[in-house]
Amino acid sequence: MTLDHVMLSRMLTSLTLAFHIIFATIGVGIPVMVSIAEFIGIKKNDSHYILLARRWARGFTITVAVGVVTGTCIGLQLSMLWPSFMKVAGQVIALPLFMETFAFFFEAIFLGIYLYTWDRFKNKWLHWLLTIPIMIGSSASALFITTVNAFMNTPQGFELKNGKAVNIDPIAAMLNPATPSKVLHVITSSYMTSALVLAAITAILILKGKRSEYYKKALRLTVAASLIFSIGTALAGDISAKFLAEVQPEKLAAAEWHFETEKDADLILFGTLDEHNQIKNEIRIPKMLSFLAGSSFDTKVIGLDEFPKDEQPPLWIHYMFDLMVSIGSFAIFITFLFLISWKAERFNEWSKPLLWGVAITGPLSMLAIEFGWIYAEVGRQPWILRGYIKVAQAATTGEGVGLTFIMFAILYLVLAILTCVVLIKMFRRKPAETELEQRFQIKAS
Repeated sequence: MTLDHVMLSRMLTSLTLAFHIIFATIGVGIPVMVSIAEFIGIKKNDSHYILLARRWARGFTITVAVGVVTGTCIGLQLSMLWPSFMKVAGQVIALPLFMETFAFFFEAIFLGIYLYTWDRFKNKWLHWLLTIPIMIGSSASALFITTVNAFMNTPQGFELKNGKAVNIDPIAAMLNPATPSKVLHVITSSYMTSALVLAAITAILILKGKRSEYYKKALRLTVAASLIFSIGTALAGDISAKFLAEVQPEKLAAAEWHFETEKDADLILFGTLDEHNQIKNEIRIPKMLSFLAGSSFDTKVIGLDEFPKDEQPPLWIHYMFDLMVSIGSFAIFITFLFLISWKAERFNEWSKPLLWGVAITGPLSMLAIEFGWIYAEVGRQPWILRGYIKVAQAATTGEGVGLTFIMFAILYLVLAILTCVVLIKMFRRKPAETELEQRFQIKAS
């Protein structure tokens, strides 16, 4: 593999997005979990849930700070690495990029107010109301930036004449055909992943011996939320699959190794390809791809044979799709099993195998986000702006991208280490038990 300017630009962009998406996902989902915990705490007058909200919000501020840094890096790299793309598309998608920044400022303002007004309202519901603009800001930020990605997949709202964008309609560009399904999938998966990460952290602490009521309530809340959001993500994924079948059939065909247009198409899970693209060792579900594509077992599914070779996505994205779906299915299974064990007295919800099952869903769900992003971006190849500009045409021809890649890799490594160290020290120095005891002493006095 030759590390030319195109490949180096791809590598640097991939590195930045892969790192940023961790914090972006948490940034969208954690405010929802904070709001739910505080709502239940106020409703039930339960200090355990109130403390959950306080501690989650405290940790959330650290991830927001890192997300700002990596998000800024993405903005810089768009102009630095993909100048031809930004020359054409920059003015078309400037509105959602600006609105994403505005949404973040909106969220940050209310987050600051929220953090510094604990116990300052006689009516506790007034403090909880501050979580609403925080949730709106974080989800709106995801919405606006996702419309940019959707635009890259189904561009509209402009005409290309002599290499320049004219007759620009920024609203039409934002509300492109891919926007509804992409936004729904991004937001629901962010909620799901954040809930699963919190559930995993709690399960690990319980496995280490922390079995007070605080941890039990935390695990039950996060697992219940995880199941709800996981089901929502699965429904959003189904909507996305039907959209791809209609509008981006080459992406779905590559993901499912569907080489010929046909009805009664089988769903292919895992497997391998030989040199003649013959599928071997696969798990085959008869007619299921047709059903996913059109809610009918006899739906005609377009195959890769209808697209030129140089416009077909790489076939290895099949594994990204399979891994994403498999992890999502496992998350639904393990969270459902936990809740059944909780409600059914004959089962033990605190069994080690079940707790370990919950514990591994956290990192697995974050991997699913990464796999899904890779599938979404690589599945659009060879286009950076589908139907208009290919990746090879858009990359910078400047020197120094390799050195820049090394510098950013070091930056992200340092940020990752510092984030982990700060979060661990933040919660170890003041464990939940200590905070609960202090709060009870304050109330008693």
